Amino acid sequence: MTGGAARGLEILDLEAAYGDARALSGVTLSVGPGEIVALLGPNGAGKTTLLKSIAGLLRPRAGTIRWEGEDLSAVGAHLIVERGLAMVPEGRRLFVSMTVEENLELGAFAARARDARRASLERVYALFPALRERRRAIVRALSGGQQQMVAVGRALMTNPRLLMLDEPSLGIAPRLVTSILEALVEINRGGVAVFLVEQNVQAALTLAHRGYVLESGRIVGEGTGAELLHDSHVRRAYLGPLAVRA
Repeated sequence: MTGGAARGLEILDLEAAYGDARALSGVTLSVGPGEIVALLGPNGAGKTTLLKSIAGLLRPRAGTIRWEGEDLSAVGAHLIVERGLAMVPEGRRLFVSMTVEENLELGAFAARARDARRASLERVYALFPALRERRRAIVRALSGGQQQMVAVGRALMTNPRLLMLDEPSLGIAPRLVTSILEALVEINRGGVAVFLVEQNVQAALTLAHRGYVLESGRIVGEGTGAELLHDSHVRRAYLGPLAVRA
C-alpha cells in the first residue's frame, strides 16, 4: 500500500533481532481498514516479535512500520496505544488479584479512551455476557477462556482501530474459543481492523479476509483466507496429513 491517504497498517522491509539473533528479515505486509488478517507460522517463526515491534515493545533494526500514513518505527508503546493500536498478548498478562471490571477499566488509561470508558465497558459486556455476570469476581477465579475474554475486553477499552491478538485460543476449551473468535468477527464489523496470530489455522483462515505465512523470520506466502486454506504447503505444514488427503 502506498500513497498519501491513510491506509491502515503497512510494514515495509522490517528487520528485528534479539542481540545477534535475527528474528525478522525483510518482512513486508499490510492490514487495511476493516480487514481481518491472519498471520500463520510455526513456533519461533517471529510472529510475536512482529507484534511486539508494531506495538512499540521492540525497536526494529531496520524497515518501516506505518499506521495511517505515519511512521511508528521510533514511537513509544504508550503513544502507539494513543494512535489506536491495541495488542492482546500471548498469556493474557492480567492482574489476577483484581476484579474483572478493574482489569477492564485499566484498559481505558489512554486519553483517547477515557471519555468513551462507559460506552466501551458496555460494548465489552455485550460481546462477552459472562464477564458482566462476573464483573466483581477476582480474575484468578475465572476459567482460562473467561480470562482471555477479559484480555480482549481490556484491549477494546483502549477504543482501538486496530486490534492485534497473539494466540487467543491457546489453552482454551473449544467452546470458548468459538465464542472468542465469533466476538472478533463482531468487533471487525464494528469497524476495527484485526491482525490475528492464531494456532487454530482452520478457524483463523475461515474468518480472515487475507493471510500471510511467516517462517524463519520471512514472509513465504500470502493470499486470501480461502486461497491459503487450499494452499498445498499450508495444508501440509499447518493442517496435517488428513487435510492434505482431503
